[in-house]
Amino acid sequence: MNRCGWRTWLLAGLIGLSSVQAWAAAPVVVLTLNGVISPASADYVVRGLNRAAEQQAQLVVIGIDTPGGLDTSMRTIIQAILASPVPVATYVAPSGARAASAGTYILYASHIAAMAPGTNLGAATPVQLNAGPAPSPSDSAGETLTHKQINDAAAYIRGLAQLRGRNADWAEQAVRQAASLSAQEALKLKVVDYLADDLGALLKQLDGKPLNAAGHEVQLHTLGAALIHYDPDWRGQVLSVITHPSVALVLLMLGIYGLFFEFVSPGTAVPGVLGGICLLLGLYALQLLPVNYAGVALILLGIAFMVAEAFLPTFGVIGFGGIIAFVAGAVMLMDTDLPGYGIPLPLIVGLAVISAVLLVALASMALGARKRQLVSGDAGLVGSHTTITQVQANNAYNGWVQLQGENWQVLSATPLSPGQGVRVVARKGLLLEVTAAPAAPRGG
Repeated sequence: MNRCGWRTWLLAGLIGLSSVQAWAAAPVVVLTLNGVISPASADYVVRGLNRAAEQQAQLVVIGIDTPGGLDTSMRTIIQAILASPVPVATYVAPSGARAASAGTYILYASHIAAMAPGTNLGAATPVQLNAGPAPSPSDSAGETLTHKQINDAAAYIRGLAQLRGRNADWAEQAVRQAASLSAQEALKLKVVDYLADDLGALLKQLDGKPLNAAGHEVQLHTLGAALIHYDPDWRGQVLSVITHPSVALVLLMLGIYGLFFEFVSPGTAVPGVLGGICLLLGLYALQLLPVNYAGVALILLGIAFMVAEAFLPTFGVIGFGGIIAFVAGAVMLMDTDLPGYGIPLPLIVGLAVISAVLLVALASMALGARKRQLVSGDAGLVGSHTTITQVQANNAYNGWVQLQGENWQVLSATPLSPGQGVRVVARKGLLLEVTAAPAAPRGG
């Protein structure tokens, strides 16, 4: 029994030692979250956390510098952090960086909150989410909506603060009063856990710290741990570009132009293919952004009118109506006042002018086609000028000409000769009556 007990304790010790060594050897994944929090940012963080779990990392450090961003993207990131089996440390760095608005929520949601000297956080009041002007004091409905948004945001960040054991009262002040703090003040008020000059200093402070991640107790061994920097891949970069409102609008218009040219001149294929791709990319980007559905409806109505103009030329009437609807929809498209998410008016005007020029060109083509004389059938043959290609043997009054890509037999009251210019005066079945005329280019 003593020998079995000794072996059992030895085996348990070896297993424990190997586990500690394996955890000590686990890498630290580093993510960088700069700029406005967007759908591309959320995709990048979620994929980064999944990758860290797959690589059995011991810690994920998110270096953050953001003025804020979209509520939906912020909540996606926070949900991923809360569910992550790998602890997450959010680090506001370098000096001069900030974690404002949405960044403050992400900081509060993280297992570890750290800041570099000379950074700040706060100003977490929700941005007005309607496209119109801010409600006046007499607008009770608008005030009620604003209060609901603020109360919801305050409860959300207070819950995160209580979950992580941080200063919940100041968190609520950041929402209700747009309060902000410097790094030193945040550390003093227990808003953040650490103050570190750089990533190396932060990892040194975290070495040996016990944490609870997704219900599992872990202990960090970050001193000397390998660092894996996970940068956005091509997918994230493309998503970041197309989800910019201005780019999404341009993609929509390029899609319209491509399909428009394909309808006007079918068979080219290239404009239709590129137009379809751009249109789908634009629509995909819009469904990721906070859009005003009235604006979307006006844009779709404008698209329908402009496409209808290609099928039913009305000299620009329907087309210009489509332009007006498109411009109105583009102006009210984005349902947020977040900086960087508005569509510049010069861009909207420029797209409208280009559309107007295209429709004027189409209307001119339609008018020209109506005024042009018919050039097919009997009316297209009679009056045509051509040259004699061949004269019938033993009959100089009969010969052949080429008109509209076909060979015709002709009859003249005067003798004919090859190369002679003639004019068609009548058609009798498959025979054309001609008279002498100046020579014309072959095939007139």
